[in-house]
Amino acid sequence: MIDIIGLLFWLLLFVILIAPYWQYKSLQAARLRLISLIERRYGVRLITMIHRQERIGFLGIPVYRFIDIEDSEAVIRAIRSTPPNKPIALVLHTPGGLVLAAAQIAMALKRHPAKKIVIIPHYAMSGGTLIALAADEIWMDPDAVLGPLDPQIAIKAGTHVPAPSVLKVIQIKGSQVSDETLMLADVAEKAIREIQDLIVKLLEDKLGKEKAREIAKKLTEGHWTHDYPISAEDAKALGLPVKTSIPPEIYKLMSLYPQTHQHRPGVEYLPYPIPLPRQRFIEPKSS
Repeated sequence: MIDIIGLLFWLLLFVILIAPYWQYKSLQAARLRLISLIERRYGVRLITMIHRQERIGFLGIPVYRFIDIEDSEAVIRAIRSTPPNKPIALVLHTPGGLVLAAAQIAMALKRHPAKKIVIIPHYAMSGGTLIALAADEIWMDPDAVLGPLDPQIAIKAGTHVPAPSVLKVIQIKGSQVSDETLMLADVAEKAIREIQDLIVKLLEDKLGKEKAREIAKKLTEGHWTHDYPISAEDAKALGLPVKTSIPPEIYKLMSLYPQTHQHRPGVEYLPYPIPLPRQRFIEPKSS
C-alpha cells in the first residue's frame, strides 16, 4: 500500500512538472499550423514578434518583454531566408525596446525586394512603430495604436527622460545649467537627429523626402508624450500608408499567445524553403 502511494505521489509530481511543457508545445504546434494556413491562404511569409507580460516562478514577479538583440537576430534570419519575390507580413505586438534592435529589423525589412506588410492587431509602440515605418503598408485594427519615437535619454540608472524635454530645459534656462545637463542636451540633440534621419530613410521612397521629414519631426520632437497612443486615424492623417482592416486569422493567432508562466520566444516562423502550392497574394478589403 505504501509503495502504491509513493508511486502515485511521484507520478503526480511528474505530471505537475511536465504539464507546462506539454501545454507550451501544444500551443506552439497550434501557432505553427495557423501560421502555415495564413501563409498558404494569403501568399505571404508570416513572421510574428509578439511580446506579452511574463511572470517568473511562484513569486509572480512581472517581467516585461521588449525588442532586444535576440529578437532582431531571429527576425533578420527570417527575412534573409525569405525568397526575394515572396511578400512578408510581420505581425507586431510590442511596447518597443532597444533602438539598435528595432533599427536593424526595420532596415532588413526595408531591403526585402517584395512587398512588406506590418500587421498591428493591438499596439506597436516606440521601436515597434519604427519597424512599421519600413513597411509598404501598415494594416491596423481600427482600435490598434502606434507610438511616438522621441528618444529617451538615461539620466541615471533606471530613469529615462525624453530628449525633447532635455532640450527644452536648455531653451528655458540657457547655459545657466550644470555641465551634466549640457552634456545630456548634446546627446539628446544627436539622438533626435539620428532617429529623424532613420525615419526619413524608411519613408522617403513612399512619401517623398519633404513629407518624410515632416513626419519624422512630428514623431520625435515632443509633440506627444512617449506613451501617447497614435490611433489608426491619426496615423492616416500623418500620411502613413495605413489600412484599418486585418485578416480574421490574425485575431485567432493572437489568442494562441496567452500569458504564460514559462519563458517563451516572441519570434516564430516556418523555416524556408517549404514546398507550398503557388498562391495568389490577396489583400483584405480596406475599411
